[in-house]
Amino acid sequence: MTAKTALVTGAASGIGRACTNLLLADGWHVGAADIQPIPEALTAAGKDRVLALATDVASEEACHEAVAKTVAAFGGLDALLHFAAFHSTRTWREVSAEEFTRTQAVNVTGSFLISRAAAEHMAEHGGGAIVLTGSGSMNSGGVGGEGRGGPAYIASKAAIVGLTRSLARSLGPHGIRVNAVFPGAAETAMTADYSEEAKRRVNERTILGRIGTAEEIAAVARFLISDDARYMTGETVNVNGGGSFGL
Repeated sequence: MTAKTALVTGAASGIGRACTNLLLADGWHVGAADIQPIPEALTAAGKDRVLALATDVASEEACHEAVAKTVAAFGGLDALLHFAAFHSTRTWREVSAEEFTRTQAVNVTGSFLISRAAAEHMAEHGGGAIVLTGSGSMNSGGVGGEGRGGPAYIASKAAIVGLTRSLARSLGPHGIRVNAVFPGAAETAMTADYSEEAKRRVNERTILGRIGTAEEIAAVARFLISDDARYMTGETVNVNGGGSFGL
């Protein structure tokens, strides 16, 4: 059976790194893309399994290059799992217009650009699956501070709902499925600056009573690109320990 190939953005840390590890363990070939250096622990699988890519998803040229290099290295592209993001934690009074714009450029425009670059290949080669990433903080309306996402970040992640649905309708006729995961708080670099009070409130708000792990989010993303999810598209899946219920 020919191994499948995925492009994973945000692969240097957090959920992206966890997802890369899961896919490599499953036998996938992975283009591991990030604006930060890819850890040697990931590339240890060897050049025949994983390709490290320096990628700024806000750049259209960089997105096309990441797809092209992945296809050249492994012969195709079956899935895109897009976790790269810019985290803005400033409140409505603190955030500058420049930071607000940069947040949208990475989180919204970047999501579209990397999806389009991947879809252009998939549409000509039998289809594929795309997973975008929102944020559970969109549901609670995070206000920033204490390491939490502020209005710039929340607005950018809210846009992923509409983008996922529009791309699903646009790409479905080409055999490409598009879904999104909406993680709750998880043990990643984005939550490293949470205050103890913020962590306590997160734990209290979830039915399961704890913060999540990067691996738990990555496992759902892996499911969404699998054949088991072959009849799912246009969906946004909350992975937050029951945090949507707002306890």
